Amino acid sequence: MITISGVSKYFNKNSAGEIRALNNLSLQVADGQYVILLGSNGSGKSTLLNVMAGQLQPDSGHLAINQQDVTGYKEHEMSRWVSRVFQNPLSGTTSALTILENFRIAALRTGSKSLKIGADENFRKTVREKISSLELGLENKLDARMGSLSGGQRQSLTLLMSVMDETKLLLMDEPASALDPKTAELVMQLAGKIIHENKLTAVLVTHQLRDAVNYGDRIIMMSEGRIKKDVQKAEKAQLKAEDIFTWF
Repeated sequence: MITISGVSKYFNKNSAGEIRALNNLSLQVADGQYVILLGSNGSGKSTLLNVMAGQLQPDSGHLAINQQDVTGYKEHEMSRWVSRVFQNPLSGTTSALTILENFRIAALRTGSKSLKIGADENFRKTVREKISSLELGLENKLDARMGSLSGGQRQSLTLLMSVMDETKLLLMDEPASALDPKTAELVMQLAGKIIHENKLTAVLVTHQLRDAVNYGDRIIMMSEGRIKKDVQKAEKAQLKAEDIFTWF
């Protein structure tokens, strides 16, 4: 699904403060794999996620999705394949629009934009059915402003919105870190369910060792812009949080 070949990324290049965030990194992620990215602050994991999304362009190396070279593609071009869930629950939704309007925008993410009917009754019914699966009572508040909801509610809706249009790759940058523990667990469980049901390839950046143990089928630990550990499914199944803690 994803092939990253010899990618390097610098910040403040050719200056005294030069930082090599990614150091000739190569990685392959198979179709349908759920990868957990671990590492200390500054290890390069968020930079890698941003390169995958097209938000950052590599200084060298290549990126391919489904064997198509997408090196240099911008973020809007990468949206053909990629959906994102951000650390800040406010980043994935538009506060001034209603829940229904946010879902309508999400449903048009990869399509051509033109003058057309917005949210008709059939679309409202579809959104209501999807949201009802959250069991948060939001299916009866489709005309409520997104800004009136809690962070956990917005993050849950963002996850649902990520699969309103066709997507192949779901990138999540600590999606539960800004939430209280109970809500964070619900969001992580929902993410796992959406990934499984939609057969998505997914990459999760997290600092939570318990999440690294409980979710995903592969762990990659980064340090200084390189991959230091790559733990596949069989070995990961035997890991405990204490084992991962010793890596740090």
